[in-house]
Amino acid sequence: MDDFVAFARLIDALGPWLNDLVVVGGWAHRLYRFDRLAQVPIYRPVTTKDADLAFASHAMLTGNIAVALKAAGFNQKFSGEDNPPVTQYKFGTDQEELLAEFLTPLLGGEIKRDGRPDVTLKKAGITAQKLRYLDLLLFSPWAVQISEDIGVPVQQAVAVKIPNPVSFIAQKLLVHGRRKPDKRAQDALYIHDTLELFGREIALLRKIWRDELRPTLPGKTVKAVNRLRLEQFAFITDVHRGAVRIPQDRTLTPSRLQAACAYGLEEIFGG
Repeated sequence: MDDFVAFARLIDALGPWLNDLVVVGGWAHRLYRFDRLAQVPIYRPVTTKDADLAFASHAMLTGNIAVALKAAGFNQKFSGEDNPPVTQYKFGTDQEELLAEFLTPLLGGEIKRDGRPDVTLKKAGITAQKLRYLDLLLFSPWAVQISEDIGVPVQQAVAVKIPNPVSFIAQKLLVHGRRKPDKRAQDALYIHDTLELFGREIALLRKIWRDELRPTLPGKTVKAVNRLRLEQFAFITDVHRGAVRIPQDRTLTPSRLQAACAYGLEEIFGG
């Protein structure tokens, strides 16, 4: 099954709610290639079976998203012992599947007043997992137009929101310590490839950080972004060695990845 077929099925099902949803994670990076500013390389994008969709906790979502997904052929999968549990919506077989999951920002403490972990939020029939720093991905999102003409067989052309690349990169830096080793390697590759996609627009990315995103963030978060970019890319690490083993259709060395990221991140976040 072409993964764009499953993704198109997901977008069609979510049509009434797309104005409040932002595609994040690996699928956001995949959709960057459809942005008019992207310099699309010849190598294939990193693929993932996870389709993450984020919304603000105050979003006025109405209706029942779960019912719409079920009608489109998605089945619920529950995990964890939280109430409500973390929920994924699966389309396809175990070998070829798309797993849609909803996310919302974790704001404030991680423990509720009654002592339970503040992990999930139920809204519009679906359960969203709460994650720290997700609010960055909802700040000033971009939009790409997808249609059958570009290989995404949606029923009709539609605009899909994705994080602006600066927010995407900053959030990857901030969550690094919370990620599993394989995910850290994947995130390093996402950062490298995003910088390469928008390398010609580095001045625009720097302006987004300095004039738009940075002024909205707490000072400690700004300092953390700058500290973490240096910690993660000042020298070659096992994360970079793992990252370059992910692509199957290009030759990328740890030193090249580290140097390119260090330069690009300095251009955006430095100063």
